[in-house]
Amino acid sequence: MKNIPELFASMVFSDALMRERLPKDVYRALKKTMSQGTHLELDVANVVANTMKAWAVEKGATHFTHWFQPMTGITAEKHDSFISPTGDGRIIMEFSGKELVRGEPDASSFPSGGLRATFEARGYTVWDTTSYAFVKDGTLYIPTAFCSYSGEALDKKTPLLRSMEAVDRQARRILKLFGNESVSRVTATVGPEQEYFLIDKSLFLKRPDLVYTGRTLFGARPPKGQELDDHYFGAIKPRVSAFMKELEEELWKLGVYAKTKHNEVAPAQHELAPVYGTTNIATDHNQLTMEMMKSVADRHGLACLLHEKPFAGVNGSGKHNNWSIATDTGLNLLEPGQTPQDNAQFLLFLVAVIKAVDEYQDLLRVSAASAGNDHRLGANEAPPAIVSVFLGDELTEILEAIECDKDYPGKEKRPMEIGVSVLPHFPKDTTDRNRTSPFAFTGNKFEFRMLGSTFSVAGPNIVLNTVVAEVLCRFADALEASEDFNRDLAALVKSTFSEHKRIVFNGNNYAAEWVAEAERRGLSNLKTTVDALPQYISEKSIEVFSKHNVFSEAEIHSRYEILLEGYCKTLHIEALTMVDLAKAEIIPACISYQNELAKLLQRKKACGEFSVALEEHLLGQIAKLSSCLLKKLNTLEDVLLEAKEERAALTQARFYRDAIYPAMSELRLIVDELETLVAKKHWPLPRYAELLYSVV
Repeated sequence: MKNIPELFASMVFSDALMRERLPKDVYRALKKTMSQGTHLELDVANVVANTMKAWAVEKGATHFTHWFQPMTGITAEKHDSFISPTGDGRIIMEFSGKELVRGEPDASSFPSGGLRATFEARGYTVWDTTSYAFVKDGTLYIPTAFCSYSGEALDKKTPLLRSMEAVDRQARRILKLFGNESVSRVTATVGPEQEYFLIDKSLFLKRPDLVYTGRTLFGARPPKGQELDDHYFGAIKPRVSAFMKELEEELWKLGVYAKTKHNEVAPAQHELAPVYGTTNIATDHNQLTMEMMKSVADRHGLACLLHEKPFAGVNGSGKHNNWSIATDTGLNLLEPGQTPQDNAQFLLFLVAVIKAVDEYQDLLRVSAASAGNDHRLGANEAPPAIVSVFLGDELTEILEAIECDKDYPGKEKRPMEIGVSVLPHFPKDTTDRNRTSPFAFTGNKFEFRMLGSTFSVAGPNIVLNTVVAEVLCRFADALEASEDFNRDLAALVKSTFSEHKRIVFNGNNYAAEWVAEAERRGLSNLKTTVDALPQYISEKSIEVFSKHNVFSEAEIHSRYEILLEGYCKTLHIEALTMVDLAKAEIIPACISYQNELAKLLQRKKACGEFSVALEEHLLGQIAKLSSCLLKKLNTLEDVLLEAKEERAALTQARFYRDAIYPAMSELRLIVDELETLVAKKHWPLPRYAELLYSVV
């Protein structure tokens, strides 16, 4: 392996490379576009494109692609070569500024939620100059946004960039009130921790349910799961270690700040965590990370599972979204400062986030909603579907002291008049972490823990950025009109915490008592995706997205339709896979074993043996369960036929939740019981014990 500093970002057309290779005036013009969003002139784009192409060819690239993030949850790419005919039967390698800046993929074949009709095919990809191009597998990848011919966002990148601009605008208004005139940009930052499973590829290919749906639709629990807590942070097995080593090297080449790796709680489960980055780049990098995990795993004879719940009975996988906001001068706005003024500023941003989470808890829940994540949320492995904020005891006590006009009850008791008298310093890490909280303050950031492992982090961060921008906007409106800033600032912090402290909970979010307590507090408990999604198109949601130009009303409704359709399609594919497996694999296995037992009984009885109780009992059990299996299978097929009836999108989703999913669960119970009775040589699917302990 190369020296790591030399290896890092070696396949990225980075700022350092641009500064080195571009003419100074072109570099300055491009940087202005990147930092201020100004128009990139075609002559500048041509120089950048030619330089970028020359570098990419040096790295072995023959093609380029506009790499974008449609509303499928994954990335998309269409590859074009650099070749251009010269007229004499030869070619030259060309790449124009126009090709760099704009592409035109077919927009009709991607989910649009009604924004585009099938015959309306034109769509555009537009270079996101803030995210660096890179070379992978012989292709120059250009990160882009994706929009329709009529200008609607058809992707996740465009609204994410809009939401970042909203946070920037409103946060700078607040900072100016504190005298921070030198700040020219405020950026939302993210560090998404990624959980995943690794299993042997040969076993993966023998499980059609894993291949088609990403999770095991059948499977009895193994004798040993995670009960002994011996996998978490345990020694990494050699085969997994080799995978992790290559994964890190590949990610480092692409400029991804892969930092931490370890075994997670469940057998065969692991985690990778990066260093924090600007939200849109962190989103790009997380998409690259998930893609690279699968391709590197394949080279090691492994399969990487990113589904939220690939195995029943053991922990599923999430993605912890560590979110903060920082200035271009290096100040983290969610980090306590060294002066009373700094701490007053910190407290204002802190209560802004608390207020945003409380007022828009339903939107945050929607941002973590999916059919796959419904298997995790509420189980003792992930936060409940109830959104709450963990602050820790000390910070909560400080805010309560402000609320009650009392001395801070810490080691040093001092008056708490914000910005007037001396505030105590806020010590870091003075409280325990709370891994059960869905939205936990962890010293200088908030950890949003509800996300599922397959999620693009764009969606949750679009919501976070937008709702925080809205509260900061209201704060700025109030304080800009103030005649006594310190007095009104103190009153604002006090009243905001008092009005929204119901969202703060420092206890065990897994406890049943919290569900009852949350209900008493008036907090939402949207248990399933179908419960949550209508909140996306509420008047309140449409208003906040529209106000900050993140989504138009049409764009919000399109995403709502896409999410509902995705939920139904996911369950439909799972149900069809269950039916196919039951008919083609499970029923034949049961018949085969029953036939073997029946022949054994016949032979024993023919020989005059009377010790046949075991065989008769086992044969009776399997026959009884097989009969029940047929009934449950018929029920599932019947409700699948009903699902074809025309219904409104939400009604259809409710039908899948209330009719099809229960039928699937009942069928699974029977099949899982049969698995424990049918001899291993007859059972067609690799069992949990093999899958979870196959990698050594």
